[in-house]
Amino acid sequence: MKILMLSWEYPPRIVGGISRVVHDLSQRLIKDGHDVTVVTYKEGDTPYFENDNGVKVYRVDNYMISPNNFIDWIMQLNFNLIAKATELIAKEGKFDVIHAHDWLVAYAAKSLKNSYDIPIVATIHATEAGRNSGIHDETQRYINDTEWMLTYEATEVIVNSNYMKNELQRLFGLPYEKINVIPNGIGQTNFAGIERDYEFRRKFAADNEKIILFSGRLVYEKGIQNLIAAMPKILNGYNDAKLIIAGKGGMIDELRAQVDYLGISNKVYFTGYLDHKNLCKMYKCADVSVFPSTYEPFGIVALEAMLAGVPVVVSDIGGLNEIVDHGVNGMKSYAGNANSLADSILSLLYDPQLCANVVKQAKLDVKNKFNWTKIAQDTHFTYQKAICQTMAEKQARQIEQEKAQKAKKAKNTEGEITNLLGFKKRQAYA
Repeated sequence: MKILMLSWEYPPRIVGGISRVVHDLSQRLIKDGHDVTVVTYKEGDTPYFENDNGVKVYRVDNYMISPNNFIDWIMQLNFNLIAKATELIAKEGKFDVIHAHDWLVAYAAKSLKNSYDIPIVATIHATEAGRNSGIHDETQRYINDTEWMLTYEATEVIVNSNYMKNELQRLFGLPYEKINVIPNGIGQTNFAGIERDYEFRRKFAADNEKIILFSGRLVYEKGIQNLIAAMPKILNGYNDAKLIIAGKGGMIDELRAQVDYLGISNKVYFTGYLDHKNLCKMYKCADVSVFPSTYEPFGIVALEAMLAGVPVVVSDIGGLNEIVDHGVNGMKSYAGNANSLADSILSLLYDPQLCANVVKQAKLDVKNKFNWTKIAQDTHFTYQKAICQTMAEKQARQIEQEKAQKAKKAKNTEGEITNLLGFKKRQAYA
């Protein structure tokens, strides 16, 4: 099967979680014998073309002119995505399916679908309404409407959790059977050969301190403000603890001010952005990983921690709520509730046996439920559904056209007979 992936990010460009999903899914599909082409944005000095272990990656520039805003930037990018995909189709023939990742490539996907009659499978990784707890301005409304348009144009839609399936049904009124729940996955060998590095660990915490790790973007919906708010209660119950915050984002100054206000600056460390290698080392140094999101469609960071052998605490919301079974493969807390968060973290810090039990089960769950082999198979099945449905719709249109042509022909024949009878009647009177 020839697959065209459209995404505004692909490694080494990593903006959010889309990049890793597109990369890992493409790599698995290649191993399964499919032909995968990715068309994406070129950032920095990355090559325009790259053969990434069999995945053909084409990168396009944006326009040389400066856009007025982010929406215009995205539109300009879509024009160039269309141009590159059209060039590839002219050279190599049509693709069987277009896999569009989020609203950022919606217009390119729609244009290619209409021009070449190629079905779209759209993955909605998150929604604008979900990220912002509603739609509050015209930019957000535009993005929300574009998300709806992409799901409308797509033959099949993929989401990564039942939570997201319900959200899309509520927001866009999509038919239940059109939405396919396929979770994100994680490479099972991501932490192979990586052990706890005590010298690395001492850069962030003393040997007697338990590391509570947060990894992710520093934005409101990740809930880091609630984890900081929980620290006074945690430290009151377990003083030898240190909160390590790994990531960057727009809330950094606000979060630093919160830490200073609470008087816990000596117990909180902001690492800034960590590359993949150092983040893996950090997971191995952590004693508890915490993901206190207030909105989370899936939560691949939780899988990373679980695979690394770190007990996790998550909010009881979104995809995180579906990944973690409280007390079995991790711990949950009430979303937005710092007191509940502190209790779940303390229960792990107090109980080494509980930590050992949840870590063991978490590793099994990641291996059995979130491996890319199964995910790629489920995605391929969704591609087949989209292709078959498109073919059936095309055949139905052809049948309707043939019926219309026959009806028109019959009507014309009837008219000719009527005219002939009228002519003969007039001749008889004459």
